[in-house]
Amino acid sequence: MLTKLDTWHQTRPGLLVFGLVELLIAYGFLGLVIDRGNPWWYGLTLLFTIGFVQNFVKLISSLRHGKK
Repeated sequence: MLTKLDTWHQTRPGLLVFGLVELLIAYGFLGLVIDRGNPWWYGLTLLFTIGFVQNFVKLISSLRHGKK
């Protein structure tokens, strides 16, 4: 099951969905950071933001180079 998910994650729709989900999670943690200021929330916000950026860089790269 995890191999199927990983294979789908490497496709354009998979990169888009994972990127958007990570962006929404990062946005949720950002709200916690603003409200409570816990260092763990800062770390999780940073982690999901980096994941979002990685997925969208891969998506844009695959769109520019014509890879599926």
